[in-house]
Amino acid sequence: MIADTRTNAGLDNVSTFRKLHVFSDPGERIMAIASAGNLAISQSVISNLSEGLVNPETGETETLLNAPTMFQAAQRIGRAVRHVNMTEGRVLQAEDINFDVSFLFGGQIKDRRMRLFMIYPAGNFIECTIDTPYLQIGEHKYGKPVLDRALHYDVELYEALKTGLISMDSTMRSNLGVGLPLDVLVVRKDVCEADLSYRIDENEPYFHDLRARWSAALRAAHQSIPTPPYKTQA
Repeated sequence: MIADTRTNAGLDNVSTFRKLHVFSDPGERIMAIASAGNLAISQSVISNLSEGLVNPETGETETLLNAPTMFQAAQRIGRAVRHVNMTEGRVLQAEDINFDVSFLFGGQIKDRRMRLFMIYPAGNFIECTIDTPYLQIGEHKYGKPVLDRALHYDVELYEALKTGLISMDSTMRSNLGVGLPLDVLVVRKDVCEADLSYRIDENEPYFHDLRARWSAALRAAHQSIPTPPYKTQA
């Protein structure tokens, strides 16, 4: 999972906030949420999930760390989204602010399979499958073609990370709303703890080299393709 940290409320109000949040009990479960959209809404949802919401039917305080399955954890995120919408939605609407928020939620509970979900502003969600080997939220249109061409279900884990970083670089090149630092989380199946948890800033040497190599490779590929033969030469 990769998330940038840039938020902006206009060109003169750009800030850095963490958008990738990890909930873990090492060896027992690890879950991660990446957010996109309105920062105040996403922070309210994350806070509700951290502190817990009381289930009116059972009286239980529900958090991600006591959810019995990943599916039920995704349902709890959906309920937290709807709870924030119910408490804050009218105020936002009065200020002509859209209830704009979405989440990627993934991870694994011990002895259960790893799963990845995309949660929408209505609190409903879809799950990643073999036929859909990745999910994206936020400003994705510039980086999506890289993933569509290079990612497949059986790709090696750190090759997938490299492709994801190239996709993020492509997005940052064309969209000022996405920027460094990047937060990266890599989790291997059936381990239930992070294989890599890392922040990439503007001075990070590997990412700097990756950006330069990708730009050079694109220029070389462009130059190696023959000129279109459509116009008859005199």
